[in-house]
Amino acid sequence: MSWGLDNLPYGVFSRRGQAPRVGVRYGDAVLDLAAALHDEVFATGSLNAFMARGRTAWHDTRTLIQNKLSTDQSVTEAHLVPLDQVTLHLPFEVADYVDFYCSIEHASNLGRMFRPDEEPLKPNWRHLPVGYHGRAGTVVVSGTDVARPSGQLGPGRFGPTAKLDIEAELGFVVGSPDGAAFEDRVFGVTLVNDWSARDIQAWEYVPLGPFLAKSFATSISPWITPLEALPRIKGRAQDPAPLPYLSREADWGLDIALEVELNGEIVSRPPYATMYWTPDQMLAHMTVNGATLRTGDLFASGTISGDAADTRGSLIELTWNGTEPLKLGNGEIRTFLEDGDVVTIRATAGAIALGEVSGTVTPGA
Repeated sequence: MSWGLDNLPYGVFSRRGQAPRVGVRYGDAVLDLAAALHDEVFATGSLNAFMARGRTAWHDTRTLIQNKLSTDQSVTEAHLVPLDQVTLHLPFEVADYVDFYCSIEHASNLGRMFRPDEEPLKPNWRHLPVGYHGRAGTVVVSGTDVARPSGQLGPGRFGPTAKLDIEAELGFVVGSPDGAAFEDRVFGVTLVNDWSARDIQAWEYVPLGPFLAKSFATSISPWITPLEALPRIKGRAQDPAPLPYLSREADWGLDIALEVELNGEIVSRPPYATMYWTPDQMLAHMTVNGATLRTGDLFASGTISGDAADTRGSLIELTWNGTEPLKLGNGEIRTFLEDGDVVTIRATAGAIALGEVSGTVTPGA
């Protein structure tokens, strides 16, 4: 897959003994933007200051980088640093975090699982993109270990979760709070694993929804793929038609193919193209009540799942809440994650590769 001129995702890197700074990935190297473009906005350890410049600056900078990489040999020789010589960091300061629930297949699977005698979807689901506010402070970069959380498991019961799960998601990064169009405000996308403790969640979520079961860790890729780089498709048909404020701005469906890998073995291939609610609708809903945006806001799609059993983006679906264990190629069995398990999510959009997100489960404190 391509890490060429049509991609150029942004990230934050450091070399041994040096402070973090902003770069773009090009092949198996990272271009030091502060040095290559002589712009001190890239000498900071965060994308926020650059993202705050707005859409025109994003486009002009991307074009400048493409021109320099394709025509100026001195740039590539002097300012490209091999990836094996750098450490990658959280690419932006997360101002706020919202997680949605936009896959009709995922929502329906959970409905069938936990409410078998009712309609799978709650009455509001087709009328608005359901979401909740998460914890910005526990968003971590890929490669960060994830400690098994503890919490209440039932009446008078406290302990480590026995149902640690993943959620394969796509995240959208707000660059500028200003502008009328979706692409004026959203800078790019990142892969997300919103780790979940399903037994803690089952006990605590009624009546107000997710809390401690979701807030302990959310992993994101170190690379933010610019919105401009992504091929777009029509969003999925919706019935009933949403309210006017949720009318789609344009074709903001995204044909992104994900892979979920557990201990080196691919266990699922979720298709983002089938998502019911599109990101412009998510953004419209999260701001319609007057809520403001800030540079660095992150909102995620919720678990991405398809129709087929091997396209489900969480273990609770892949194993049907543990009743249909997953058999790995090495003979091991999984219902939920065990200590030492490594989960990696990758994705492609056409020929473009998105930066992977990975994490290792460690024992809780």
